[in-house]
Amino acid sequence: MGKNKLKKFAEMATLPCVFQFPWATIEGEGCPMRGHWHENYFGNHNPIVLELGCGKGEYAVGMGKRFPDKNFIGVDIKGARMWTGAKQATALGLKNVAFLRTSIEIIDRMFAPDEVDEIWITFPDPQMKKVNKRLTGTRFLNNYRNVLKDGGIVHLKTDSPFLFTYTSALIEHNHLPTEVCTSDLYHSNLASDILEIKTHYECQWLQRGLTIKYIKFHLPHGIELQEPEVDIEFDTYRSYNRGYVDTPQPPEL
Repeated sequence: MGKNKLKKFAEMATLPCVFQFPWATIEGEGCPMRGHWHENYFGNHNPIVLELGCGKGEYAVGMGKRFPDKNFIGVDIKGARMWTGAKQATALGLKNVAFLRTSIEIIDRMFAPDEVDEIWITFPDPQMKKVNKRLTGTRFLNNYRNVLKDGGIVHLKTDSPFLFTYTSALIEHNHLPTEVCTSDLYHSNLASDILEIKTHYECQWLQRGLTIKYIKFHLPHGIELQEPEVDIEFDTYRSYNRGYVDTPQPPEL
């Protein structure tokens, strides 16, 4: 591991907005924050919104600035990326933003039933060959329902035609209530202030002329979710070099 990563990991341990727990703790007494995020960190009972696979936390930080009446938690397993968002949230004094370093597969060990109001999934790997690893597949949706309030909202932003088509088919097959479904967000007149927050990877896809897809749907309890039977053409562009691009930085206060 490089010295820069080691430095970031060490600094992460000192940031009050960052939570990370040893696996032995999770397996034993469980996550100490589970069911207590409102009172033990945020100090309020405002809605909790998760950014899953948050990377550098662009949405967690961006939404935290725009919506002081909501609480935001960025979740990712890669701490070196998360460090960027945690440092920004700390520098901006955002008390309604936190970061949790953990695997999304065990999200229900980190939050209690009905503790979460909304989930954002921003530019995940489409996992074209592994349905059980897709963050909008039935395996993960069932797990989200363990922490989401009944009818809680799920947002998906993606550049992937494959993942957009798959998720749309799954939603239709299971009759999930949908508010927005567009294959070209920035030419749809639907892009609001919050939807125009751009992640690191989104900037890359836009520079290549790719369209951004967006779906906002509700996830009711009590429905037996089923995978759709549909053949979907694989994306062809992900083998390209993911070169560095500058990403928008929050304005200084």
